[in-house]
Amino acid sequence: MTIEWRYTVEQDLGILSVSGYLGPDAVRRFTGAVGWVVGRGSGPVIVDLTGLRGWSAEGQLTIIEAARRLAVAGRGLELAAIPADGSLVPDRDCPPIPVHADLAGALASHGTRHGEAPEGRHEWRTTGWPSADVSAPRS
Repeated sequence: MTIEWRYTVEQDLGILSVSGYLGPDAVRRFTGAVGWVVGRGSGPVIVDLTGLRGWSAEGQLTIIEAARRLAVAGRGLELAAIPADGSLVPDRDCPPIPVHADLAGALASHGTRHGEAPEGRHEWRTTGWPSADVSAPRS
């Protein structure tokens, strides 16, 4: 089992939405998504885990690595709606990872709402991401 992802850039904020199960089989795909994120947009990245069914220890470690990678690029990583089956425990060398109860709370902490500025919005996604969930055209 793997993951699907969608990355949306709204003004100076990125939202990486992930669905599926973030386990050993999905680590490479998630790492690729983070590479896509690093190359596009600016500012902090909220990883929206609302659609995630769960994660393994390897999945949690890949999120910690993503936080490090984004920090090197001068960007922060935040989490929204972490799975109930685990908590993220970064080591001392990890940049801070704010955790929000849901995507709305994460966006509110930045003073924005999802879809607030569609003219400044760009989106990329895996082919398996449900098209009915898309509120803006793909770029």
